[in-house]
This record gives sequence, C-alpha cells and structure tokens, in this order.
Amino acid sequence: MKILFIGDIVGEPGRRAVKELLPRVRRQHAPDLIIANGENSAGGSGITPKTAAEIFSAGVDIITSGDHLWDQKEVVGLLQNESRFLRPLNYPQGTPGQGSVVYQANNQPPIAVLNLQGRSFMADLDNPFIAARAEVERLRQNTNIIFVDFHAEATSEKAALARMLDGQVSAVVGTHTHVQTADEQILPNGTAFLTDAGFTGPHESVIGREIDPVIKRFLTLQPQRFTVATGRIMLQGALVEINQATGRAEKIQRVSETLEGT
Repeated sequence: MKILFIGDIVGEPGRRAVKELLPRVRRQHAPDLIIANGENSAGGSGITPKTAAEIFSAGVDIITSGDHLWDQKEVVGLLQNESRFLRPLNYPQGTPGQGSVVYQANNQPPIAVLNLQGRSFMADLDNPFIAARAEVERLRQNTNIIFVDFHAEATSEKAALARMLDGQVSAVVGTHTHVQTADEQILPNGTAFLTDAGFTGPHESVIGREIDPVIKRFLTLQPQRFTVATGRIMLQGALVEINQATGRAEKIQRVSETLEGT
C-alpha cells in the first residue's frame, strides 16, 4: 500500500500545483491514498470550503491542517460538515471538528489519519504526546495502518513524537516549517519518519511569501503585508509504502516536482 502526503499547500499557486502536478505524480507512484495539509490554501493563510473543494476535486482524499486553522472564518463550515477535513486532535474538548478519521476506499483496508499540533514555539494546545498515545490506542482497534501529520515547529518535538510512536503507527510526517528535510528514514520498529514534508507552492520566495517585504520586516521591524509569491511553483511531500498485513512502513521517499513554466 502507498500513501502520498502533500506538504503545506500555499495559496492559489499551491492549489494550482496540486491540480496540474498531481496527475503526473499519481501516474508515477500509483498511491492508494492521498493526504494534503491545506491550512495555508486560502490566500496563503487558512482554509475555506471553496479552497478545500478545489483540493478535493484535484484528487486529494484527506485534508489536514495546523496553526492557521482559524485564519478564515469560513473554516467553521468545514469543521462542522466535512468528514474528510481534520484539525489538530489536541485542541480542547468541545472544539468543532475532528482530529482523526478512518478512511477506506477502493477495496483497500482501512487507513487512519491523525492530525496533531506541536507546542514548542506555537500555541499552547493540549499535550500532543498524551493525546497521541490515547488516540493511537483507540485507532488501532480498527486498523494497524495509521498516518500522522504532526504540524510542529521544533525538530526535536517531531522526532520525539515519532520515536514514542515507533511501531504503533505507520508514519509520522512533519509539516509547518515549509522546508523539506533530508532525513527520511524507517525507525527501528517500522514507523516511517520525515521531519518536514516541505510545501506546495511558490519556492522563489521566503517560505511562500514575496521576498522583499519579508526582508524589509527583518530590517525595519515594521509591519509588512506578506503577499503570496508566484515564482517556481513546486509540489512537495512524501510517499510511504506500507505492508498491509503488519502496518509497518517499508519505504519512504521525498517527492518534489516543479510546475513547468514557473
């Protein structure tokens, strides 16, 4: 079984990359499930039902999110009505939406997808380590194939969670930093790990934004409007191959494709 994970989709360029590049990636890798982090898909910050629908129509099965979850007020409609959209599990009890889902399609075994958010240098949500332990135990009653999107800033936090869950989940892939790391590996007990999947959008930029306003912000400390950039559009992520019988990962590889003409 193959799971394709697409790193943070940033604005219209990121949505265009998914629409135009995903068919080629599907032909090349033939994934059984496609997951994408869409928390920056609406104008570079947040997500709306409209941008989610565009991502789903491009072939994505499950959309995860992160710390920009609430940047667009329309997200409430997604949280209340779309079972294929996840928010971080470790929001306080009573928060709309869901942090995990068990998905099954095309006569494949069920696959659980779990979305978590870190706390180091980020909003102080509930402890993701405690939340993950309890939720993974619950999900494993239905399937041994579990994919985790851990939306976190600190490399150490991502690595520690992956080590804690090694052998209990199929993969832990990090998001949020928008920089694809080169540390893909299979941990000793069979969990695939990548610190960050990178981002899908304009790479002639500062992590997706126009370059000059970001430099000016650092030079002057004055507020700037960080507009989504437009150049060198790429789709980035990771492909994980999993043994269906055991739930253990057998291979993980980075994915990085450039949209021609950008």
